[in-house]
Amino acid sequence: MKEYSTPAVVTADPEANCTDLLVERVRLSPEAPLFAVPDGTGWRDITSAEFLARVTAVAKGLIASGIQPGDKIGLMCRTRYEWSVIDFATWFAGAVLVPIYETSSPTQVAWNLSDSGATAIIVETAEHFARFDEVRADLPAVTTVWQVDLGDLDKLASSGIDVPDEEVERRRRLAKGSDLATLIYTSGTMGRPKGCILTHSNFVELSRNAAVAMSDVVKPGASTVLFITTAHVFARFISVMSVHAGVKVGHQADTKRLLEALGSFKPTFLLAVPRVFEKVYNSAEQKAESGGKGKIFRRAAETAVAHSEALDAGRVPLGLKLRFALFDKLVFAKLRAALGGRVEYAVSGSAPLGHHLGHFYRSLGVKILEGYGLTETTAPATVNLADRFKIGTVGPALPGVGLRLADDGEIHVKGINVFGGYWQNPEATAEVMDGEWFKTGDLGSIDEDGFLTITGRKKEIIVTAGGKNVAPAALEDPIRSNPLVGQVVVVGDKRPFISALVTLDTEMLPVWLGNNGQRADMTVTEAAQNPAVLAEIQRAVDEANKNVSRAESIRKFVILENDLTEASGHLTPKLSIKRAVIVKDYAATIDAIYDAAPATQGQSLVL
Repeated sequence: MKEYSTPAVVTADPEANCTDLLVERVRLSPEAPLFAVPDGTGWRDITSAEFLARVTAVAKGLIASGIQPGDKIGLMCRTRYEWSVIDFATWFAGAVLVPIYETSSPTQVAWNLSDSGATAIIVETAEHFARFDEVRADLPAVTTVWQVDLGDLDKLASSGIDVPDEEVERRRRLAKGSDLATLIYTSGTMGRPKGCILTHSNFVELSRNAAVAMSDVVKPGASTVLFITTAHVFARFISVMSVHAGVKVGHQADTKRLLEALGSFKPTFLLAVPRVFEKVYNSAEQKAESGGKGKIFRRAAETAVAHSEALDAGRVPLGLKLRFALFDKLVFAKLRAALGGRVEYAVSGSAPLGHHLGHFYRSLGVKILEGYGLTETTAPATVNLADRFKIGTVGPALPGVGLRLADDGEIHVKGINVFGGYWQNPEATAEVMDGEWFKTGDLGSIDEDGFLTITGRKKEIIVTAGGKNVAPAALEDPIRSNPLVGQVVVVGDKRPFISALVTLDTEMLPVWLGNNGQRADMTVTEAAQNPAVLAEIQRAVDEANKNVSRAESIRKFVILENDLTEASGHLTPKLSIKRAVIVKDYAATIDAIYDAAPATQGQSLVL
């Protein structure tokens, strides 16, 4: 097995913990803005020194309330400024935070708290409290509950006023790099969630090294708006690294208000999953279609992709350069303005972005840096960099990280970001560790320059009755980029051919219907039978089929009347599909596909 490693660029400090990142930031730039919060008319900056003062005050309150070093505290809260306050206050008090997704069911809340051994929980809203309260009788160890919306952080700060600074300083220095910093539970695409042991060194060393590697992104004056849940390791790591690097962070948990927030905050980079970039593109396209400018938008998009590809080739022909300049004024400038006008980069993970969108956004002036990682790797293991960038890949290994490919193509990772195992689960830990190497379960390839490309997930490979191995992502990702499609799940394990379950995007559906001469107020059930809708889905399927052999192609699809959502139990909080759950819940639908007439290329079946 060939190894691709990138040496660390920052000398490791085994004594450092996450609190040192904030202390050092305040030492370097006490009056520089580190966060910003909505104030009714815009955003109010919060300096590094102000943030540290708030963190210290809340930490004193935790200490006064009886929290002991090493205690676990659950946190169920949307993405907001208070999340980071609580995060660092917990570390300053010597305790350990256990994030809980704000969408978790009572059963999931109970599992995270009981398995981790938490003794307290902080919730944001009354609704969050109600979900905890439903299982409270099963959690006798959880003796303290605070609610952010009731002003309990202010009450904590007031209650800890007599705790001496020396005690906070003593507490914050207790943890060493190898000690537990947080328990983050996997989102559970397969079985019951497992608690990932992430150490202080995981965050500290990865933050310090990644900030150097990404210095063009997290440079002085950089800022971002976080809207991905900070309970997920992706946003959590970016939040911690931003404190280290002095990046100003705002928050907007309501994605329906995201464009409004971007317009007023004007960030320099974004953090998002590919679905967000697909939504922005599809919305712009359908809006142009509604205004009679659909052809102009599509021509502009084609020009943008051609322009980016020409940049990679090393020469942009004059005619293309002139067309691009025209569309830049007519179309691209408006899209840049919608993102706030200052976005230069976006960091994307969790799924492939796709060739078309990668080139489109690059010509828009937003270089999307796709990366790869898991909870077990403290988020990023690889990422495209401003000066080392290949569209279609997830970049090279970050400094301090090593990659290798097993004989079957499985990606293995080692280095400063690899977790300390699964909490109280040595058997599961042994299954994924080969010495210092973490076996990710993902499949990939690495080119001669060390750039990683994800090709699928080992456990999701479909083997047809004819023995053909099919990677679902190669078909699902391009179909999901269609504006009509909400989710798509490829099926066909041990079946004679490949099929797909498709849901419609309910936000885009009425717009698309209106733009295509159909009745805009159709229900999903009606739309699922509509010939124009069926033809559009078939077109998306046909396009995806061009990327694979006939034996791997989708022969039939079903449009489901119910969406696949996190609430329905079919998506994880980062919007990854729970394939095993979906296949089980829709077993009768899948059986009906194969019980129907023999498959022919392009045939569809709607149930």
